[in-house]
Amino acid sequence: MESQVEVRNLAPELAGPADLSVAELRVADDGTRERGFVDDWGPMTGYRPLTAVVLAAGEGTRMRSTTPKVLHPLCGRPMLLHVVDALVALPLERVVVVVGHGAERVTKTLREQVATELPIEFVEQRVQRGTGDAVSVALTAFADDPDTDGDIIVMPGDAPLVRPEVLARLATVHREHDAAATVLTAELDETTADFGRVVRDEKGRLDRVVERSDASEEELLIGEVNTSIYCFRRGLLAPALRRLSPENAQGEYYLTDVLEVLRNTGHAVVAVSADDPTASLHVNDRAQLAAAEAVLRERINYRWMREGVGMVDPMHTYIDASVELEPDVRLLPGTILEGRTVIGAGSVVGPDCRLVDTIIGERVVIQNAVARDTEIGDDCTVGPFVSLRPGTRLAAGAHVGTFVEMKNADIGEAAKVPHLSYMGDVEIGPRANIGAGSITANYDGKHKHRTKIGADARISSNTVFVAPVEVGDDAHTGAGAVVTRDVPPGAMAKGVPARIDEGWAERRAGEEPGGEPEAPQADSTET
Repeated sequence: MESQVEVRNLAPELAGPADLSVAELRVADDGTRERGFVDDWGPMTGYRPLTAVVLAAGEGTRMRSTTPKVLHPLCGRPMLLHVVDALVALPLERVVVVVGHGAERVTKTLREQVATELPIEFVEQRVQRGTGDAVSVALTAFADDPDTDGDIIVMPGDAPLVRPEVLARLATVHREHDAAATVLTAELDETTADFGRVVRDEKGRLDRVVERSDASEEELLIGEVNTSIYCFRRGLLAPALRRLSPENAQGEYYLTDVLEVLRNTGHAVVAVSADDPTASLHVNDRAQLAAAEAVLRERINYRWMREGVGMVDPMHTYIDASVELEPDVRLLPGTILEGRTVIGAGSVVGPDCRLVDTIIGERVVIQNAVARDTEIGDDCTVGPFVSLRPGTRLAAGAHVGTFVEMKNADIGEAAKVPHLSYMGDVEIGPRANIGAGSITANYDGKHKHRTKIGADARISSNTVFVAPVEVGDDAHTGAGAVVTRDVPPGAMAKGVPARIDEGWAERRAGEEPGGEPEAPQADSTET
């Protein structure tokens, strides 16, 4: 699957609105970028590079958390990565991220998790003195770039819902008007009450932006607000920043003041209204984080339903941004899919399942289960009330039933663990059947040990395997057996501790050719 965003090269000195050139950028699901400029992009002499700056230095005190605000997760990915994802969908030359609070942690997270060939650079704002100062710090990353004729998108790292199309439109309008600065605005509502107000002159042109803390009562009634997302002409931005003053209610250098500086020096300053109201949803506290996640989840669910995934109740289905689903998957209420989970075609998940970094094959049925770092093969059935812990792998056609827990378990093709069992650090061969109440005693107080159960083995109820121990192919156990030593193929293990009766399966098969013998009850008198 691919997504693509169209961004127009609107340098007015080369093209008018009627003959605009288009650049297509495809972004694959793995985050890699494929840039292809169409033939009419225009001569390279007229190309204006587009770059971006993300402001991610704030502490986010209202989150009341030791985690930097921009690293709080939204649908399985740090908030800041959603911002970067939107930016790398554009034909940018580079992205500069301004870090401050938790700088090392933010930088490390982004470097480890971002998936793009686009250069991502970091600069540190050691003292937070406002957004204007942050952008001044960001421009130091361009010191080695002599080309000042490009444009820069500037946006906060706490605006995770902005779509690439909104940013593309911002840049398009900016170039259509040959503007020095273009600001993305939104309508005033309860979510934007703290935003700066957009003041226009008598002709309806943008005059200035007034921060809420500096606004008069009359200005607070203005219904148009600043989203803090801008596009600037880079060659004009740095001189304007040098003219800022911290003489305001916050004692900071406001980036919004750049708009007034540019307008007063005769440059065009433009405001464009966001056609997507979610572009103005910034995250400053836990309530806003939850609201943003709800919007993002709705987008994710809608996309998957359009691609052939069935959801009985989308409002109660939770899918991380990194999850992959194939057509004809059916998700029942209470399903939570996290991390790198992949689900094959025709599988049914739910109700009430949580799958984390789990790979599920085709035609799997899993219900009331928790699985983490697990692989489940085609045509398996799992649940209800199953816990599959890391390292578990179910081969095709395996069955794991009610109240079963597994950890680091390798379950063979068509093997069955129907109910009430713990199978930890175990290898179970194809077609083996594990009776109810059976467990592997895998821990001796110091070390974990493995149990191996062969193909076609038949394990009776309440068998305990004291690892390390190996049970051969077609071996059997009696109910309640405690197996402390290896069981040869075809043998019967019974008793406490179990006595090994070699050749038992072959003898019984000869006595009862019509069917497989039942395992005898444990002999409680045996020592």
